[in-house]
Amino acid sequence: MKFHGLIHQFPQEVKLLIGAFVIVLSIGYYTGLAFVNETTNNTPTGIEEQYLGNENDEEATVMKFKKKKQAIITLIHNHMISLSVLFFMLSLLVSITSFNKTLKKVVMIEPFVSILVSFGGIYFMWLGMTSLKYVVMLSGILMTMSFITATFMILFSLVKTPPIK
Repeated sequence: MKFHGLIHQFPQEVKLLIGAFVIVLSIGYYTGLAFVNETTNNTPTGIEEQYLGNENDEEATVMKFKKKKQAIITLIHNHMISLSVLFFMLSLLVSITSFNKTLKKVVMIEPFVSILVSFGGIYFMWLGMTSLKYVVMLSGILMTMSFITATFMILFSLVKTPPIK
């Protein structure tokens, strides 16, 4: 079965449904990023404090405590499952665009690597490997870049005229 460029053959109502899904999903994703910014200031130190606390920082304006094991496991479980489903759905949609196949493969697979690295990094950082805060930040940036690229590819494909054969 040929998937490449299939999105161009969809009827208008299916394209509208896909567009609405991607836009609403994006609002949810960017709201999550706003929450990350609010809780970590998008800094490696903020990431570390969010999970390990800052009780030793007498200058801290907001006191944070180390997350309990149950809270860390719940956070990792919920995020890994929900982000996996989110990126699986986006990847299915990317697979039917007419973009370069190598680019599509990267955009489709990279988020799953970032999910493993981000949340594995958070867990091991919580165990005491604090230098992983940089890896967590980098993998989160890559995941977000993949999200932005995937949504652009899908939305662009919905309005683009199909390529002439």
